[in-house]
Order: sequence, then structure tokens, then C-alpha cells
Amino acid sequence: MEVDEENSVSTSVTEPMTVEADGNQTVVSGVGGISLQPVTASVPPTIPPPPVIPSIASGPIVPPIPRPLAPIPVRPPVLRPPVAQNGETRGSGSDSDEDEAGPSRGTTGASAEYEISEESRLVRERQEKAMQELLMKRRAAALAVPTNDMAVRARLRRLGEPITLFGEREMERRERLRNLMAKLDSEGQLERLMKAHEDEEASGSATQGEGLEEDIEYPFYTEGSKALLDARVDIAKYSIVKAALRLHRARRKRDDPDEDLDAEIDWALKQAGNLVLECSEIGDDRPLSGCSFSCDGKMLATCCLSGVARTWSMPEVKKVSTLKGHTERATDVAFSPTGDQLATASADRTAKLWNKEGSLLNTYKGHLDRLARIAFHPSGKYLGTASFDKTWRLWNVETGEELLLQEGHSRSVYGISFQNDGSLAASCGLDALIRVWDLRSGRSILALEGHVKPVLGVSFSPNGYHLASGGEDNTCRIWDLRKRKSLYIIPAHSNLISQVKFEPQEGYFLVTGSYDTTAKVWSSRDFKPIKTLSGHEAKVTSLDVVGDGQYIATVSHDRTIKLWSGRNSEKEKTMDVD
Repeated sequence: MEVDEENSVSTSVTEPMTVEADGNQTVVSGVGGISLQPVTASVPPTIPPPPVIPSIASGPIVPPIPRPLAPIPVRPPVLRPPVAQNGETRGSGSDSDEDEAGPSRGTTGASAEYEISEESRLVRERQEKAMQELLMKRRAAALAVPTNDMAVRARLRRLGEPITLFGEREMERRERLRNLMAKLDSEGQLERLMKAHEDEEASGSATQGEGLEEDIEYPFYTEGSKALLDARVDIAKYSIVKAALRLHRARRKRDDPDEDLDAEIDWALKQAGNLVLECSEIGDDRPLSGCSFSCDGKMLATCCLSGVARTWSMPEVKKVSTLKGHTERATDVAFSPTGDQLATASADRTAKLWNKEGSLLNTYKGHLDRLARIAFHPSGKYLGTASFDKTWRLWNVETGEELLLQEGHSRSVYGISFQNDGSLAASCGLDALIRVWDLRSGRSILALEGHVKPVLGVSFSPNGYHLASGGEDNTCRIWDLRKRKSLYIIPAHSNLISQVKFEPQEGYFLVTGSYDTTAKVWSSRDFKPIKTLSGHEAKVTSLDVVGDGQYIATVSHDRTIKLWSGRNSEKEKTMDVD
């Protein structure tokens, strides 16, 4: 017990000499090798504490104490145990562990701060690659790349690249050129390559002279033949006379008090409403594709898929002659407006001219694909043909010379029609577009857009400014050439419209034929339905109206010709008395 008391006294005396350094305690038991003896509690004044503390603070033991390093935190990248804060002391076990691991941990933290893991390296590579791609895209967007596909191909050929790849389209080819130019630009090679090619082109063009530069320019108008110029002059003279007569007749009807236009229209529509099936005749062993009345209405011509055309007497519908000459199916037939001649079109890429006895007079060759519809010019001197080679052509009927090859449609041309004055022509095609052409100048004066599907039939009204069209969208559109827009849309049939025709004398009504096996008559005053001609068992492919509107002929894939008549003997007598 006495030993314990002595130890406790000595410990209490030496406590002021204890110094803390980062959790380590150092006990100093003497100064200068002199040991401190235990002192009893009864004599406390004999130990002067103030002289002892300065001698210890100024002794050689103070420098090893790392107190200045205590505030510096060690931040290794790995998880570390919590660090003592605010001068708190830790247990002896943890202190010894930190003493052992402290120096090594500080050195590893300093070295691990600059180490990069594999994952970090991959992330940095991806970021650098993304930045390079972004810069490449910005550089490519700033480059001037040609938009014409032929120019793109030429530029690729200059750069030594394939002009096209398998399945590559125009926009993909242009994007490939853009990326290639951006890559060369980033490598500093684009200017050198393009300069070399420009020098080659300049040297090549210099040897060819200035005359070739003029030939490279593409003129908007192509030079026509002397025959085409003469035809244009003839058409202009003819159309001026016809237009003057039409305007004079219109003024007379407007100013003459005895003329009752509404009563005349009502009578014509009443006649059309009384149309009945008068005759039905088998036209051929194969489906029929076209029909046309002669100018006097005494003959009817038909054609069929066997390539044979026939003429029939009216109104008995008896066969008169057979026209054989085409090697493929016949697609259309048309009578001349001035004589007894008729023309046929065929899938053998030719059109042929016949007389009413069946003798072949002329053959018109030049189209590169099968023909669709044909039409005579009102003067009877010219023939227009529409073809699947995306063109329509104008021929001299007598000489068989091709006067005009007219492009303008992006797809096949199917229908063609001439205005009664002879100055305008209308063409329609599978591009759902209708173009109106001025035959006197050769210009396309109107492009009528509105149909959403191919247009198969087009017809001018005798009034000169209304145009009717029908197509695969099951609608018939009425266009006003003066307003340059669609005047009326008739939801005419439940299937595509194969043919449209105005009544040729005054244009008081319009007839449409459709693949829904019917033909319908519509008023041209308010475009209301007047009569539905039902009787065919298959799709109606073509129709025609006789000059006075008393007869309508329809042909169909059921191989029959049907003649619809509005004549009545009592009404004729009444009209004669009037």
C-alpha cells in the first residue's frame, strides 16, 4: 500500500511535465539525468513548479515533438479512419496503430493522388473521341458541298473516292462527300487536292478554247425545226379565227333578247336525263379499251386489247371494217374532226392513221414506251400522242413528221386534249399533275395541282376556259383557266375515273366513266348528277359523246359496246315546230 501511495505521488508531481503530440504521451522523469524523488504531501512548498517547466520547454526534447504537422490533414484516395479533431486524445491502442501506419499512409496517398484507373482512362478516351467527332461535324457543316448529284459524283471522282456505293442514295452520297472533305480539311490535305484538280481542269479547258464554254451552257429553250415553226404559225392563225367566232357567238347569246340561255341548258339537261340504253353489241373477243364518234356522228370506232380496231355504223352499231396492223394491244382510237380518217394508238410504241375503209395511211414512230391516249388537233392537221416515256408528241398527220417532243411530267403521260380554238393543249399523267401548254409558243402556262393520285382523263369545255379531269382518286375536278384554280370537286365514283368528256357542241353537261362499271352525266351549270348509265358488267374504259349530245357510247372490259340515246320522236317533232 505504501508503494502505491508513493507511485501515485510521483505521478501527480510529474503530470505537469507530460506533453501531448498527435496522441502520443512522453513522460519526463528528470532533467539532466537527475531523477526526481517522491515527496510527501506534508512538504509541498519544497518543489517549485515554475522553475521546472521552463527548463523542460527549452530542453533538447522539444524538437522531436511534431506539433506543427498536426493541423495538416492527410487525404488519401482510399477510405481512412476518422481523424481526431479539436485536440482530442485517442486511446493508446489506436495511437500505436497510427504511429505504425501514419508515415506509410502519407506516402501512399501522395503517390495515389496521380494514379489513373483503367475505367478513368476509358472515360477520358471516350470524351476525347466525342470532342473530335463534334469538331469534325462542325467543320463539315461549315464546308460548301454541291447539291447537284452529278456535281457530287464529280467531286468524289476528283478526290479519288468511289462515286457511289451499293444501295447509296443521293443524300447519303452527299453526306459521305461532306465527311470526306471534313476529314481532309482536318488533316490539311483538302486545299492541296482541290487545287491540283482545279489546275488540271483549268489546263484542260484552256486547250479546248472559248467555243466549248458556250456549248456547255444549257439553254432553256431548244431550237425547233422549220416545220415546227410553220406549224406554230398555222395554229396561231387557226386559233385566232376560232376564238373570234366563239366570242362572237357568246356575245350574241348574251345580247340577243330572244336567246334564253337557261331554258336552253334546261332542255339539254332534260334530254341527258332521259338517256336510255338503246343498243348493246359485242365488240371483240378481248376487252375493249377505246371508242370515238366521227365528226358527223354516223360512225363509231372501237379498239381492244387484241390490237384490232373496228368501225361501226350508227345508230344500228353494225360492223363496217376491221383495222389490223398493231402488234400489241391497242390503247385508244380517235376520229379526225375534219374527215373520215381515224388514228389508233398501241402498246407497240406506234400510232397509225387509217381511212374508214380500213386502209393504213401512215405510221408514227418515235416514242420510247407504250402509248396511252391520242387526240386530233381541231384543225385536223396534227395528232397528239401521250406515252409512258414521260412525253407527249405532236405529229404532222399528212407527212408523219414528228414536230414536237414535249417533256414536263415527272412520270408517265396518260391523257391529252386540245382546246376547241386549237391554241391550247392539256396533258395529264401518273404524277397527279395537269399541264396546260400554249401551242403557239410552246410554253407551259399552267400547272394544275389538286389530284392526289394519277390523272387518267382530261377534257376541254367548248366554252374555252373550263377543263375537266378525272383520276384514280375517284374524283372529277373542274378547273377554271381564268382563275387558275380548281372550281369544283365532284366525288363522282366509287372507283377510279378512266375517262371524262364534255358534250362537244355547247358543253352543257359532262360525262364520266369509271371502273365501278358505270358512267354518269353531270350538269356543267352546278355540277349536279343528271343520270347514271348502268348496264356494264365490268369496268368502263372509255366513252364518247356525239356532236349534238343525243348519243353516248361506252365500252368496257365486258367486251360490249353500249349506246345510250336521248332521242324521242315526239320531242323531235315538238322542237321542229318550235
